Amino acid sequence: MDITENMMNLKLFLKYRDNYPQFEKIKEEGRVGLPCIVINKGEEIVFDYKQLDITQINR
Repeated sequence: MDITENMMNLKLFLKYRDNYPQFEKIKEEGRVGLPCIVINKGEEIVFDYKQLDITQINR
């Protein structure tokens, strides 16, 4: 999703960023956390698409 498309997308991203432990290291480093891929409403968050195993994603 494009977080610049509308306020709702930005709010959803900030919810993940502010509440999920996967973002702690990112925030400590002063980074935003983008790009990222959120899978199954936060079940998994991937920051490097090269680490994403697309064979495990349900379509």
